[in-house]
Amino acid sequence: MRDHTMIRSSAIEVLEEIYAVKKEVTDLEDLDMSGVLWRIIAFSSGGPFLEGYVLGIIGVALSRLGTDIEISNSMSGLLGIAALVGLFLGAAVGGWLTDLIGRHKMFILDLIVIVVLSALCAVVTSPLQLVALRFLIGVAIGADYPIATSMIAEFSPRKHRAMSMGMIAAAWYLGANVAALVGYALYETPHGWRWMLASSAIPAVLILIGRWDIPESPRWLASKGRQEEADRVVMKLFGENVRLPAQEVAEKTEFKKIFSGVYLRRVIFVGVIWLCQAIPMFALYTYGPTIVGSIGLGEGRNSLIGELVIGTFFMLGTFPAMYLAERVGRRPLIIWCFFGMTIALGLIGFFPQGGIVLISICFIAYALLAGGPGNLEWLYPNELFPTSIRASAMGVAMALSRIGTVYSMFVLPAFIADYGISATMLAGALISALGFGVSFAWAPETKGLSLDVTGSADFKGR
Repeated sequence: MRDHTMIRSSAIEVLEEIYAVKKEVTDLEDLDMSGVLWRIIAFSSGGPFLEGYVLGIIGVALSRLGTDIEISNSMSGLLGIAALVGLFLGAAVGGWLTDLIGRHKMFILDLIVIVVLSALCAVVTSPLQLVALRFLIGVAIGADYPIATSMIAEFSPRKHRAMSMGMIAAAWYLGANVAALVGYALYETPHGWRWMLASSAIPAVLILIGRWDIPESPRWLASKGRQEEADRVVMKLFGENVRLPAQEVAEKTEFKKIFSGVYLRRVIFVGVIWLCQAIPMFALYTYGPTIVGSIGLGEGRNSLIGELVIGTFFMLGTFPAMYLAERVGRRPLIIWCFFGMTIALGLIGFFPQGGIVLISICFIAYALLAGGPGNLEWLYPNELFPTSIRASAMGVAMALSRIGTVYSMFVLPAFIADYGISATMLAGALISALGFGVSFAWAPETKGLSLDVTGSADFKGR
């Protein structure tokens, strides 16, 4: 009898040990990548894809617009800038709304708006109507940035966050490349510009379908005191053995918090590195056709293939940056990339007659190195702010970056015409050098840390 009792006790102990193993809890920050996470990343990256597409397709459409609608030079300029102005407004306001009412509502609503507005572009009868639609599309796409990046950051495990956020940068270039291909296909089509502009509704619908049943961010729910809802979302997606980080606490969304204390310095840091990456990049985009023109891809329809070549190099640069951000760290990556970008632009500036081989090598080097700051300008604002103001901070950073984009589009072509390529590239080198200096002074190291740590006010990261 005693032997039976001992056997039974041993069996119970074994069962208890097995049950304890089964009940072992994993933090959301420590998960491996899964199909659910890949889906969230893929469809969240749809917003940046749409921006690259929308900004890319308008340039092609404008060149064919005159076949149907008479358009003045001033109106052509308004069409080119309308979406960018909308992006500025949408990013700033959309980020605040996303922190206030939730990621999921905005995640769906803005895609519906983009689908409707894109379809309306096919039936416009005046340039003014088109300007209004392009502006509103810009607002919707701008709002999507803080929504989508917050979703990715708040779901991604810490060891995969750099890769997850890097997909956003790659998606932007992919969108621009797809726009070049669509423009190429419709270039000679009667009324093709209408189909070009309306075509953005197609990827928007596909992204909307993919996003439809993605739930609210559990981090946002927890930050609003809705812990039970947050726990249900985590259990539904990842199982009962996964939990949110215990440090996630309820906190009121206060927009002004972004501009006070340590968070103000972080906003300035992110805004500066974004501008220092964006302005020289647009300079090279402006000069790029001259390079690809040397191989017969600089004019008319063929220029679109040239734009595809340029965009592909920038897109390729995002992939090693995803790996290196986790391997060597965020701080070394952004410092050395800005250093290399400065050298590449400086060589073009000092040796503008150095031949197409030297210029092409420097151009490719810059495009590949730009992947470092290009990825981190998305990653840093999502890591350096708490959940209660994460989307708001991203929106502000995004809005600031688009000031640089507007400046580049309007000033750089005239600057190149007045002062030449040499002076333009040297100016770009100085801007990249500023990015190097600011990164050396302020860039934090967030590799391997949870969002609760990196987003706290006392995080130094050095």
